[in-house]
Amino acid sequence: MIKSMTGFGRFEVQEQDRKICVELKSVNHRYLDVNLKMPKKLNFFEAAIRNELKNYIERGKVDVFITYEDYSESNVCVKYNKDIAEDYYKYLKQMAVDFNLDDDVRVSTLSRYPEVFSMEEQTVDEEALWSLLLKAIKGAAESFVKTRITEGENLRRDLLSKLDTMLGHVEFIEKRSPEIVTEYRQKLRDKVAELIDDSKIDESRLMMEVTIFADKVCVDEELVRLRSHIETMKDNLIEGGSIGRKLDFMAQEMNREANTTLSKCNDLSVSQCAIELKTEIEKVREQIQNIE
Repeated sequence: MIKSMTGFGRFEVQEQDRKICVELKSVNHRYLDVNLKMPKKLNFFEAAIRNELKNYIERGKVDVFITYEDYSESNVCVKYNKDIAEDYYKYLKQMAVDFNLDDDVRVSTLSRYPEVFSMEEQTVDEEALWSLLLKAIKGAAESFVKTRITEGENLRRDLLSKLDTMLGHVEFIEKRSPEIVTEYRQKLRDKVAELIDDSKIDESRLMMEVTIFADKVCVDEELVRLRSHIETMKDNLIEGGSIGRKLDFMAQEMNREANTTLSKCNDLSVSQCAIELKTEIEKVREQIQNIE
């Protein structure tokens, strides 16, 4: 099985008063590039999140969106700062003595001074939070991989079809190439016969010219390599795995052989076939860019 680098996955998990939602979406990229967007409270888990995603993804530009909601009413508490209140009270008493004022300090008055009471967020149970987050990440990643596999299967079928078409072009050129040499020999003989008597035709000279021509237009090596690359690519697509980079390299080699074939041929039908072959190779290369 092969995977596309285009995918989407979403998973939401809620336990007690906490809810986490994770969304993944990706496009093709040469390497694995993970972009995380999440609340600051979860930044502590960034490295762990990246490591977990590597278990599911090898290549692609992946955007990860994480939302976190805490509905509990006990996530903050009031803290009484006795030392600060004591200092306030001490200095207020001193002020009453220094300025000969009534000592009317009340609890309600003292409580209004800064920092006597403060709101403090309770310590988060990181292990429990990570357990919840990990569950959401795994669920989203599994959904994400499924969409990639589905798209990858569509790519595989399309590529196999294109490769079969390319094999048809190669077979046509293989069949047509010997005919070109035979036709050239006959044309050359007919041309010479128009100029001189048949009995004076130098067969050895004629064969030398035909041999030189055949060597110039010979594309046997290019076609053998083309066929080999096509068959190998088909085998890799059937076998599956992370083969995107390998297939991209093979497509480049196929394009090089097709270019050489086109430059050597001087037959219209072969030229047209070679152009069609190059067109199919370019289509294959575009599709391969989306394979992980």
